[in-house]
Amino acid sequence: MKNFIFISPNFPTNYWKFCRHLKNNGFNVLGIGDCPYDNLSYDLKTSLTEYYKVNSLESYDEVYRAVAFFAFKYGKIDFIESNNEYWLEQDAKLRTDFNIKTGFQKRDVKKIRHKSEMKKYYKKAGVKVARHYLIGTLSGCKKFIDEVGYPVIVKPDSGVGASDTHKIKNEDELKAFLATRPQNYIMEEFIDAEVNSYEAIIDSHGNPIFETGNVTPNSVMDIVNNNDNCIYYMVGDPYPDVRELGRKTVKAFGVKSRFVHFEFFRLLKDQRIGKKGEVVALEVNMRPCGAFSPDMMNYANSTDVYKIWADMIAFDKTELALGEKWYCAFAGRRDGKNFVFSEQDIKDKYAKNLKRIERIPDSLSSDMGNTMFLANFKTKEEMNDFYKEVLLQTK
Repeated sequence: MKNFIFISPNFPTNYWKFCRHLKNNGFNVLGIGDCPYDNLSYDLKTSLTEYYKVNSLESYDEVYRAVAFFAFKYGKIDFIESNNEYWLEQDAKLRTDFNIKTGFQKRDVKKIRHKSEMKKYYKKAGVKVARHYLIGTLSGCKKFIDEVGYPVIVKPDSGVGASDTHKIKNEDELKAFLATRPQNYIMEEFIDAEVNSYEAIIDSHGNPIFETGNVTPNSVMDIVNNNDNCIYYMVGDPYPDVRELGRKTVKAFGVKSRFVHFEFFRLLKDQRIGKKGEVVALEVNMRPCGAFSPDMMNYANSTDVYKIWADMIAFDKTELALGEKWYCAFAGRRDGKNFVFSEQDIKDKYAKNLKRIERIPDSLSSDMGNTMFLANFKTKEEMNDFYKEVLLQTK
């Protein structure tokens, strides 16, 4: 029996489904987390062979000892994975230290975590990238801005999501940013675009066994910084140009045996980097699209990506077919706003479309809002009408 260590299997809360399908595929599923065992959900408890609680997942020594304990008790560890952006570097270090070859190693971390390094591999795939400058001095920033013009985007070179991402519109804002922010930030030319993603489960040969995509029409950076509502939607099939560039990017990064979430910009107007409608690089994420997105992939494709991923791990293929295709819409309402239609109004009108309505955990709310509405639609027009009503506010 093969042994799979799942790091932080309780977060996000839907990740127990990965564990359940691994167990059903014959794995010992061994969890390591900082949540007390009694606080784990019943579904997760019954999906794990054993759980090892550490005081902090931030403590590498503690997590290392937990892996060593499982290796002593169960034998060779075949996989270590969290499917979580935050722990990617730790996952890679553990694989290296325990000689586990099924995944990225410590030497690979820079190319999969640092935005400046990602650009090299996007270029290798033939994908255009935004001009950038690794922030050093004020004079260096001004020289770069002389080339690209205001506004510019600044963000951590290695970071999670849209956290601490800002648009700098003039020299006063630039000086204020440099006075308060540390080094290891990247500055990029501003691109007027929507985000299109390539979501895929990749086998051990670097070939996709499942593909879908999502579209984020509004900026996640603006959602976080302006306390806005959030919308994005999953499409049953990735757009053909995104699919093509996504597959090339998989090959350029040497991705194997992973769930990936690659982000691209689709230009909203002609710009230096390309023509309106063209697709250019944003960043790669070597894990599933976050939070509830795997469930949205299921709704958009009438399938089960948790099982497809577990089948890839166990068998390097899947027999699970895809079903009817939909647009799966996410609408995240922000607390403190006066919405015209109540939650009950939405339930009544869209009863046939709604998949879920629930509160978003505080740890995800800055990006996604406080209450989410997930719904399926056959046409984009129906979906847009839904967005207008769910997010309509009184003046």
